[in-house]
Order: sequence, then structure tokens, then C-alpha cells
Amino acid sequence: MPTLPAADVAHSTLRVHAVNALAFNGSHIDGGLYTQVTGWARTAPAWLDDIIKYWSSLGVGIFAVLMVIGWWWARRQPSATMARVLASPVVVVVAYVVNDVIKSMVQEARPCQQIAHSFTLEACPGTGDWSFPSNHTVVAFSTAAALFIAHRRLGWLALLAAVAMGVSRVYVGVHYPHDVVVGALIGVLVAVPLTVLAGRYAEALVERARGGRLRPLLVNP
Repeated sequence: MPTLPAADVAHSTLRVHAVNALAFNGSHIDGGLYTQVTGWARTAPAWLDDIIKYWSSLGVGIFAVLMVIGWWWARRQPSATMARVLASPVVVVVAYVVNDVIKSMVQEARPCQQIAHSFTLEACPGTGDWSFPSNHTVVAFSTAAALFIAHRRLGWLALLAAVAMGVSRVYVGVHYPHDVVVGALIGVLVAVPLTVLAGRYAEALVERARGGRLRPLLVNP
């Protein structure tokens, strides 16, 4: 397997350090808490670390499943409720885009890049994959907020899963706690008004669709 010349490796390393030096360093905000949490991960049983690691990377798919469950349940509910549930994927996409814009503006380096000897359960993301705010957390909390407005029980379940997702992102070592907290706030602040508006202004569209060819998808037979 070909290897890079030593000069190229040194140049790449210097470029990475230069980019990190210019990026925002969030370690002075709650780097101590981050180190404490990742310290727990370092000394925890391997089986627990594995569970949290897999949840952190794959658990985001659960929120898609919860939205599908919400749609299935809403087929027996008023059109306004169905409109809110159908809007939830769009709400999540909007929240993600808002979060990504903030990420590109702040450009905070990952804690595992800034704090020496950081312990991580996941591979530390590369340079330019910014940390603040957490995309996983935004997706989780925007889903939870949207579903909570439509269905309280499902919303509480989604909220518990969202909290677990946010905590796991710090635990595996790829985010500061403030990345997760702000990500949760962005998810909620984007999702709540958009979901309410969907129930108010898209109700008529759902009602009309329920009387047409889409009826089997929107009404419980």
C-alpha cells in the first residue's frame, strides 16, 4: 500500500494544526465537564460503552421510526393532527439546515481535536467537521418537539430518546456539552412554531387529500 512522503505528512499535519488554531476553541466553556464525562467512558464496562457507542451512531434512525408510528396513529385523528405529523420530516430538515448554517459560521473545532489526550469511543471527526451545535441532537430534539405537539405519549418517548442521544454524543467524545444543549434549543425553537403553523395552515390540504386518491394513506380504513 503506497505511503505519503514524510514531507507531505508533515505538511498535512501542520495544515490541520493551523486550521484548528483558527477554529473556535470551546474547551474554555465546559472542557472540564467534557473531560469528566469521557473519563467515565474510559473506566466504564466495555458492554456499556458499546451500547452507548452504537446508540450514538445509529440511534438517530429511531426518530424516523417514531415519525412513521406517528403517521400511522394520526390516520385515526383529525386532519390538523395529521398535518402536524406529516410536517415533522420537513421540520427536521429545516432545523438541520439552520443548524448547519450556524456550524459553518461558528466553526468550533471538535473537543477531541482541541483537548490533549482526549478519550473517544468514536473516531474523532476530521478537520472542518465542526462541533457546534450537534447535528444529531438537533435532529433528535426537533423530532421530539414536533411529535410532542401532535401526540403527547409519543412525544415523551421521543424526548427521552433525544436526551439519550444528546448525552451519548458527549460520552463518545465528539461533542462538548454546550454543543448538545444549544443543539437541543435550536431543534425545539425551530420545530415548535413550524409544527403549530402546519396544523393551522395545512389542515385544509390534508382534508382535501383525505377525500382523494391518498385517502388510504391518510385515513384508517
